[in-house]
Amino acid sequence: MKRSILGLVVVSALGVSPAAFAQVGAQITIGQPEQTRIKEYVVKEKVKPTMIKEKVTVGATLPADVELHAAPTDWGPTVSKYRYVYTDNHVVLVEPSSRRVVHIVE
Repeated sequence: MKRSILGLVVVSALGVSPAAFAQVGAQITIGQPEQTRIKEYVVKEKVKPTMIKEKVTVGATLPADVELHAAPTDWGPTVSKYRYVYTDNHVVLVEPSSRRVVHIVE
């Protein structure tokens, strides 16, 4: 409990809202080799792009009508637990239970 309060005080003192701080936790970091592997897969497998009307950003929730695809296991254990969608020349990794965007491969 003390750590939670202390963290809130530190976040407030830095001028960062707790909501913004929570969104930082909604993303993951993927190394360049994995990102390259993901991009190569999309090209090789000719993954069909999906049109999404809303702006896609890390932390955003994708609409229920957007079809998510299972990430291949060869993308690595960090990534394969997520789902993905290919849109606007980007691979968007999504937390399947919440449909929240956790990473966008540029």
